[in-house]
Amino acid sequence: MKISIITLFPEVFDPILNTSILKRAQKKGLVSFKLINLRDFGEGKHKVVDDRPYGGGVGMILRPDILAKALKSMTNYSRSKIVCRVILTSASGKPYKQVKAQELSQLNHLIIVCGHYEGVDQRFIDKYVDEEISIGDYVLTGGEIPAMVIADSVVRLIPGVLEKSEATVNESFSEGLLEYSQYTRPEDFEGLKVPKVLLSGNHAEIENWRKVQAVKKTKKVRPDLTQTD
Repeated sequence: MKISIITLFPEVFDPILNTSILKRAQKKGLVSFKLINLRDFGEGKHKVVDDRPYGGGVGMILRPDILAKALKSMTNYSRSKIVCRVILTSASGKPYKQVKAQELSQLNHLIIVCGHYEGVDQRFIDKYVDEEISIGDYVLTGGEIPAMVIADSVVRLIPGVLEKSEATVNESFSEGLLEYSQYTRPEDFEGLKVPKVLLSGNHAEIENWRKVQAVKKTKKVRPDLTQTD
């Protein structure tokens, strides 16, 4: 899989992409990253990429022609949504869910456009963006952190990235529930003991306990996940 990221700040991605699971995935040849500096396609001496909004208002808007040039600079850019998807990180996008991460992990090429300033010219969105994605109901300075979130959540779902396939099966949201509570040594921590069932060695009972705990935790912390329309 290839993940391309169009951003004004490519340098902020280096520590994330070259650490832990993302680094190992690249070494295994399972994913490759390409950072495209939007500033390289800017105009004039100062490589301008934005302009004032028509109709007035505060802030600056990323220009559609500059973004389009950056997008088209990729030699393997394809408009086929089966193999390639263009995502824009935006506070006004659809909420990002685990099911979307699973969907994106099936692509050959994922292109993430990092929003910035006051926003992106709607004409670029209409013509080139397949989907706008938001990672939460809050506003960030730019789309770089959401892009990191998307990249990390997608890569870990690619077959072969994690050592054990079960690692993604039992994670939170994989079955619409939060993950059950986890315990390790010491067995007694400040008077709080590990549940006896986890020490029993009975795998069937342990599995059942974990399922029950996952349901209880979800109802308590994220009751919205258990609500039905």
